Amino acid sequence: METAVLGITAPSAVYEIASRRFEIGSRGFAEAIAEAHAAHQRPRCMCLGGYDGRGVEMYVARLAGMNGGYIVKRMPDSGSQHAPGCPSYEPPAESSGLGQVLGSAITEDPVTGETTLKLDFSMSKISGRTAMPTAGGDSDSVASSGTKLSLRGLLHYLWDKAALTRWQPGFAGRRTWSTVRKHLLQAAENKIARGDSLRTRLYIPEAFSVDQRDAINARRVAQWSLAIAAPGKPQHLMLLIAEVKEIVPARYGFKAVVKHVPDQAFALDEQLYRRLGRRFESALALWGAADDIHMVMIATFSVAAAGIPTIVELSLMPVTRHWLPVEDGYEKQLIERLVADGRSFVKGLRYNLGAEGALASATLTDCEGSAPLLFVVHAGIEDSGRYLQVCDPSVPAWLWTPSSEVMPPLPPRQQHPTLATDSAVECR
Repeated sequence: METAVLGITAPSAVYEIASRRFEIGSRGFAEAIAEAHAAHQRPRCMCLGGYDGRGVEMYVARLAGMNGGYIVKRMPDSGSQHAPGCPSYEPPAESSGLGQVLGSAITEDPVTGETTLKLDFSMSKISGRTAMPTAGGDSDSVASSGTKLSLRGLLHYLWDKAALTRWQPGFAGRRTWSTVRKHLLQAAENKIARGDSLRTRLYIPEAFSVDQRDAINARRVAQWSLAIAAPGKPQHLMLLIAEVKEIVPARYGFKAVVKHVPDQAFALDEQLYRRLGRRFESALALWGAADDIHMVMIATFSVAAAGIPTIVELSLMPVTRHWLPVEDGYEKQLIERLVADGRSFVKGLRYNLGAEGALASATLTDCEGSAPLLFVVHAGIEDSGRYLQVCDPSVPAWLWTPSSEVMPPLPPRQQHPTLATDSAVECR
């Protein structure tokens, strides 16, 4: 499992390779991991020393693409074995929706470095059929499936793998759309969905520039050509991740306008538009009420022979001005408090998990010992104890019930706060 790191602490980003220790990016590091890959050796992350005193085992995978190169990845389901401040740390899978889909909808192969994703939505379209704006697991049903990723589940997975759920004080003011796009595309590398490369099908708009308009449009048209219908064959669909500007009636039908694509709207039919308002009422209400909320959309879309894109299925995810996902106004308050207080944390995501499922809204990574889990107990859920059942009893938990109390004091940070940088590193 990989983590694209937006900021690291020097002591935690140290690996032991063939009895030698290297900081990420130090002299000889690139050669050492290339040699480890060729010799099938497993580096060890020295953030904690590991259960056996020899570090936490990692593996080396080769990067796809013409430039090649290698990256160090953590072993599947080993993120919680790392120190909370380590770039490879991941909260316990059971504290978020990841635990429901890991190993079933998401399977990782340390030998090839590839991750196979099972999707519960189609990546092709048969002419004449119209899909609903579903996002399996985005409903309140307790029967949400963990065997395949919903659209929302896929968006949450990529957001996690792009480290856009991680926050440290040094990130403030540095997380732009270009940064978000870069790390999402990196996260999509070496991912296989329905037998095809996810990266090939994924379209994320480039930051718009008037000077580069023609070049940007040419790259967009070239990528979209994969989704133009061919006579007698199912039509391939593209996958879109973008910030929504507006979803409104058009001269004919309805359209979604996304940021950074000013000259091309995405069409959607009336049935999809009407269901959108009902399915995502809470997310849309938060977006409408808070000017500092961005709305991220993930959608499958087809491209007509005339070049017009039409959305087939979609899901929405509100995020803060720092691109941290939030479900409602209470989570927004908590996340804004954490950012304002200069805390380091990982934002929890629901994936396919229904609204009734217990979810750790955030995991603090700047505390001594275990990383505390922060829970927001929603109105109507009287048994707050079930929030504590999703994690190991030894892991500290913080609960806030907004309907009956003000926000309690947060667990104190450690005495030696993590210092973050904005440099992206090839260690995932």
